[in-house]
Amino acid sequence: MQVSYKPDYNIYERPQISSSEQMYNLIKQQWDLGRINFLEEFKVVLLNRSNRVLGVVNVSMGGVSGTYVDPKVVFAIALKGNASSLILTHNHPSGSLRPSEADIKLTKRLVECGKLLEITIFDHIIISENSYYSFADDGMM
Repeated sequence: MQVSYKPDYNIYERPQISSSEQMYNLIKQQWDLGRINFLEEFKVVLLNRSNRVLGVVNVSMGGVSGTYVDPKVVFAIALKGNASSLILTHNHPSGSLRPSEADIKLTKRLVECGKLLEITIFDHIIISENSYYSFADDGMM
């Protein structure tokens, strides 16, 4: 048995993330703006050690007031994608950018899970159609 990893792209052509604003601009392009004010969605951005984007993966889609995020799914995706770090993203259909208590608990839980696997969670960004909130920028990471 042999395990190998061969991406079908040139890593140097992938975006390199260095700020939450840059991440917001990138992730907003990946969102269906027709649903951003209707359904809550959760996506994970996979990064390599140089903070280059390996991919953006849709993890879950819920209703108007929430969506379920399974840590096993998040880290299965990270491991399969050979990610060194992650940025968590989701939207609030209400337009409010303040993290809920559930958002804070989930972020802490995923950060702790990531530590076991040596996969860093750099940020959790809540987006709306016109703006964003960054856990890292607010000192919550």
